[in-house]
Amino acid sequence: MKKALITGITGQDGSYLAELLLSKGYEVHGVVRRSSNFNTQRINHLFADERIKDRTFFLHYGDLSDGGALSDLVAGLKPDELYNLGAQSHVKVSFEIPEYTLDINAGGAQRLLNAVVKHSPATRFYQASTSEMYGGVAAEMPAGGYDETCRFHPRSPYASSKVCAYWLTVNSREAYGLHASIGIQFNHESPRRGGTFVTRKITRWLGENAHYLAEGRVLNRLKLGNLDARRDWGHAQDYVEAMWLMLQQDKPGDYVVATGASHTVREFINECFRCKKIAVEWRGSGAGEQCLLGGTIPCIEVDPRYFRPAEVDTLLGNAVKARKVLGWKPSHTFESLVESMLKAEEYRFGGAGEGL
Repeated sequence: MKKALITGITGQDGSYLAELLLSKGYEVHGVVRRSSNFNTQRINHLFADERIKDRTFFLHYGDLSDGGALSDLVAGLKPDELYNLGAQSHVKVSFEIPEYTLDINAGGAQRLLNAVVKHSPATRFYQASTSEMYGGVAAEMPAGGYDETCRFHPRSPYASSKVCAYWLTVNSREAYGLHASIGIQFNHESPRRGGTFVTRKITRWLGENAHYLAEGRVLNRLKLGNLDARRDWGHAQDYVEAMWLMLQQDKPGDYVVATGASHTVREFINECFRCKKIAVEWRGSGAGEQCLLGGTIPCIEVDPRYFRPAEVDTLLGNAVKARKVLGWKPSHTFESLVESMLKAEEYRFGGAGEGL
C-alpha cells in the first residue's frame, strides 16, 4: 500500500486529493494546524467512509512554519508521495501580510524539501504553483496562453512567494536528484472553494438571494472588485488528478494545468444568472458599473476596496504538455463548473440542490 502525506489537506484541493488517493488504495496522512475551532469540514465525511474503516486515513498536527515538526513527520512516515498544497493563498490578503505569506509559501516548501532530502530522499514530491506567477500582463501573454517556457512576472507577494517556492523546488531536484514535480495550476474552483474567493463569493451570494431574486427583490447587494479580470477557470477535481499523474511519471517535471479557455468575472456572473434563468443587465463602467435585476434594481456593484494594488489582467493556460505527457484532460466545462457550484449553494441554503 502506497503512503501519501498532504499539507493543506483541509483545503479545497487537499480534500479532493485525499478522496482520490483513498479511492486508489493509498494510506493517506494529512497535516492540520491546531485551531480552537474545527476546520476539517471538507474532510469530515472521509472518517465515515466505508473504504477507510481499516484505518488508512490519518491527521497530524503541524504547521509549515515549524520545520522541526515537519522533519519529524517525514522521518517517521517516509511517505512514497508528498503533496505540498498548504499555503497562504489569498492574493489580496498577501499585500497586507507579505512576510507571513513568504514564510509559509516559500519557507514552508523549503522546510519540507529539507526534510525529504535528510530523511526520505526516495519520496516523490509535488509542489503546488500558480498561474499568478506569470503576472497576467496582457501584452506579455502568448496567443495560445502561458506554458512552461514563459517567464514569470509576479504582481503580488503571493505570486512572488510562489515563484520562490518554484525555484527552491527546482534547485532541490537538480542538487539532490529528488523526484520533485511542479504543477503550475491555473484558477480551479469547486463547491468547496473558500468563501473569500470571488467565484464562491458570487455563488454564495446567489444562493442566499435566490428566493428574493426570483421575486424581483434583493436581500443584500454583492460588492466586487475588477469585473474585467479574465481567468482560466477549471474544476479542482480535475486538477488534483493532474497532481497525482505527475508523481506517477518515471521522471519529474513541471506542468501547466489549465483548461485553455478564459472568462471575465462578469462572464462568470452572467453564467450564474443564466443557470438560474434570471434576467439582468449591466450599466455604467469602472467603479460606477452595476448589475441590474430586471433592468431596474441594482444587485451587484463595484467596490474599489477590492481592487488589487497591482492588477492581473488576464490568465490563460496552455496545457499541451500535460495533455501529451500525462494523458490529462479536464472533464468539467466552464458551464458545468458553475452549475455544480450553484447546486451546492442550493443545498446549503435549504433548497433541493446537491451537496459537496
